[in-house]
Amino acid sequence: MLQSFRVVGVAVLFLLLINACNNQATETKESTATPAPSEEDKLKEGERLVATLDCEICHSPKRMGPKGPEVIPELRFGGHQAGSPLPPYDEATLKAGWVLFAPDFTSMIGPWGQSYTANISSDSTGIGMWTEDQFKKVLREGKYKGMDNTRPILPPMPWEAYKHLTDEEISKVFAFLKSTKPVKNVVPAAKINPPPPPPAK
Repeated sequence: MLQSFRVVGVAVLFLLLINACNNQATETKESTATPAPSEEDKLKEGERLVATLDCEICHSPKRMGPKGPEVIPELRFGGHQAGSPLPPYDEATLKAGWVLFAPDFTSMIGPWGQSYTANISSDSTGIGMWTEDQFKKVLREGKYKGMDNTRPILPPMPWEAYKHLTDEEISKVFAFLKSTKPVKNVVPAAKINPPPPPPAK
């Protein structure tokens, strides 16, 4: 009889020990779990990514300062400004195979035609009305305005490099750009050259 009590006592102690270990493991797991980032952290990380990807070099109009082109703060991320004058260019240079950039890098001319950088500010003329899926389609598939059945994005937008961003990184970039000051500006339509004829056989 005494032996039975001992066996039962040992079994109960063993079960209590297992239960305590499980509880401790659960508590440790909960305490080491990474908390979800706050909205402020998401925006800060998005801002860091936008700076790293150097989105401003093309998407923000600039003026010449003492050290070269400087972003115009009130036009930040507003893209090529409608009606802004561009310098003349030499057709012979283009035919020789060169690609030309406007002085503030918001317009480019090359074999594809002439492209203008998009307004990626939070304004409705920018990406203010876009969904995150649209933005993702721009970076992953190179689709104009992130819509199916639209033309490809023209050079020099490096979407083929940006397509390697994670979904989380794209989400943070999008969140930051949607938080920027709106810049009302309808970017001019691109002038696309017809494709070259196929080589003669």
